[in-house]
Amino acid sequence: MPVEAAGGALRKVARVVLLDPEDRVLLLHGHEPDDPADDWWFTPGGGLEGAESRAGAALRELREETGITEVELGPVLWRRRCSFPFAGRRWDQDEWYYLARTAQTATVATGLTELERRTVAGARWWTCRELARTRETVYPTRLAGLLRTLLDEGPPAGPVTLDTEIV
Repeated sequence: MPVEAAGGALRKVARVVLLDPEDRVLLLHGHEPDDPADDWWFTPGGGLEGAESRAGAALRELREETGITEVELGPVLWRRRCSFPFAGRRWDQDEWYYLARTAQTATVATGLTELERRTVAGARWWTCRELARTRETVYPTRLAGLLRTLLDEGPPAGPVTLDTEIV
């Protein structure tokens, strides 16, 4: 059964495309709770809480998942709808990806939920070249190309709608 926000709407999610001074992107390494071999990499972020704004959620999630607080939050780069199975449920989400920059590269997960503690195995800074060459699963699936375009052309004039991803 899909996991939806109150009223049947898609779960509203804010994600962060966090770049360091070397233009590396920070990704978290996650896996299914009962199967660490079923793993993937993803951007920090998560669902909005209460009346929280998307930008507020992006900064809160980044702090909780990485301990990084020295951030310059930029514009929304991309929007994506996705649906995927995780932890025995189906999650249907409307995700907004914010650009952010930081010089703070050490990470410490300080505010993970119980489920996140069981499923997030760490964090890593990736170069665009490493992303393009990896055989590991990364979400969104076109992240290497999207990052290359971002680094070459700068942020888009307005949010780009990515293809819906259903796993």
